[in-house]
Amino acid sequence: MPNTRSSRLPGFYALTREDRLAAVAEVCKLDPEALTALSGEGGLSSEGANHMIENVIGTYDLPLGIAVNFLVNDREVLVPMVIEEPSVVAGASYMAKLVRSGGGFTAKSSASNMIAQIQILELEDLEAAKQQILENKTELLETANKVNQVITKLGGGARDLEVRMLGETPVGPMLVVHLIYDTCDAMGANTVNTAAEALAPRIEVLTGGRAHLRILSNLADQRLAYAHCRIPYRELAFGEFSSERVRDGIIEAWALAAVDPYRAATHNKGIMNGIDAVLIATGNDWRAVEAGAHAYAARDGHYTSLSNWWVNQEGDLEGELEMPLAVGIVGGATRVHPTAQANLKILGVSSAREFAEIVVSVGLAQNLAALRALATEGIQRGHMALHARQIAIAAGAEGALVELVANQMVDEGTITLNRAQELITTMGKEGRSG
Repeated sequence: MPNTRSSRLPGFYALTREDRLAAVAEVCKLDPEALTALSGEGGLSSEGANHMIENVIGTYDLPLGIAVNFLVNDREVLVPMVIEEPSVVAGASYMAKLVRSGGGFTAKSSASNMIAQIQILELEDLEAAKQQILENKTELLETANKVNQVITKLGGGARDLEVRMLGETPVGPMLVVHLIYDTCDAMGANTVNTAAEALAPRIEVLTGGRAHLRILSNLADQRLAYAHCRIPYRELAFGEFSSERVRDGIIEAWALAAVDPYRAATHNKGIMNGIDAVLIATGNDWRAVEAGAHAYAARDGHYTSLSNWWVNQEGDLEGELEMPLAVGIVGGATRVHPTAQANLKILGVSSAREFAEIVVSVGLAQNLAALRALATEGIQRGHMALHARQIAIAAGAEGALVELVANQMVDEGTITLNRAQELITTMGKEGRSG
């Protein structure tokens, strides 16, 4: 049976919230349980939250939106995003539409290899200790493979053992053992931490040293995801901005991030706006991915852009993004949070690697959205329109009055709580008298 699923939902933004949910449910064939979780009527209960963290007093809601138009590796994808910042979902959706005209996103990912670190102190001879560990690598890997039989049966498990000698540290010389472990479709933090714990006693015996830290590294540089896109030159023009001006402006904006860490920090934050929103929506550890991304951006000794943009021989705009993405579709919050489970159903992914390829594509789309705005109208135009709505609501506007007050404030260039309250009073009276 042909796959009729499509992420192209023209006019999706103009639908009511209820109709948007119905449209997504129809495309993704969502069951009633998922619908309840997504509607706000279900989701994470206080009782469920009480089992997730300590000292629970309740739950905290954030907006859940759907980014449309995504085509990743020729697959139609609707992308759930949880974020409080205006313009992100709209920006990613519109850039995905532009990228479709060039064939969509092409993405790939490496194996789900995580790194567990074991710190060895109080060693007399670093080189001799290193050789002892390497000579017993097979035994150590077999021990690590006994930690999680489920992952091992699924084809994952311990892959390699590396030893780094750190001769000069604030506490003297030490070894750091890296256990490379394929966690399959799980993010894998608990598994690799447990494996490190299991190896530590034997490594102490082999080296005569003292095992101290035993924990994963969030610089998951053996678990990379990559996305590429091409936007045909003709698709870049809009309003008063020519294709050439938009294209070159995007590259000029990226160039500053490539050489200046002050700009690169904000540039990469824009990438993470998209990535974090998908990770939060699916119950993944967005903080771990953030840490890995920024460390990876500084891997050559200076902090730089995670993405690259250039003009190809045909004059079209091309971009790419590569970064560590330790994500999972099983275990952790993805297993216990009803809305996270529902969002994974919307994505329709069957593996952590497929999920990572979608996530990195969203990051590239969001980067393009920010660069395009900066290179043309300025970042504030879209932000201010949505910010004005938030101010109008905070001032007490309801229903149709929200848009009226917000639009007036944007036209005036004065977006403040006081002005919103004044407009509510004036427009409210006009509405009643009419």
